[in-house]
Amino acid sequence: MNDLLTGACAGFAATVPMTLAMEAMHRLLPQHERHPLPPRLITDQVAEKAGVKEQMDEEDRFWVSLASHFGYGTAAGAVYAPLSRAIPLPPALGGMAFGLGVWAGSYLGLLPALNILRPATEHPPRRTALMISAHLVWGAALGVLVDRMQDGDEGDGRSE
Repeated sequence: MNDLLTGACAGFAATVPMTLAMEAMHRLLPQHERHPLPPRLITDQVAEKAGVKEQMDEEDRFWVSLASHFGYGTAAGAVYAPLSRAIPLPPALGGMAFGLGVWAGSYLGLLPALNILRPATEHPPRRTALMISAHLVWGAALGVLVDRMQDGDEGDGRSE
């Protein structure tokens, strides 16, 4: 199977446990830190910048947030799969390292640069820990799924 497609499928699937972990950890935060999670904040900011936020009701914003969250996980997974063959770590650890890189690139680089979110260094520490943990869950799942999907590819040998 093509590595990009493998990664995209694995990235989409890995977003499921990530989302469940985010929601569970969000419930453990103190009440004053339980404002919407980043997928929703990002969607709201982008919709506002695009001038369409006021045209969206709560249900629209929920579904667009979910779709964009899964879309980002899918796209990042597509990037990971071709790289995964060169990562000299067990699949879960390689995926976790990549997940941490996605978190750092997004929350310390891309999102602040686009003026969508403040850098993670300015977020409450527990919320930052939640998002790092969620990306580690995503990365572990991604690494294992990509490895299993690539396992049948000739010449891979990582899982043998």
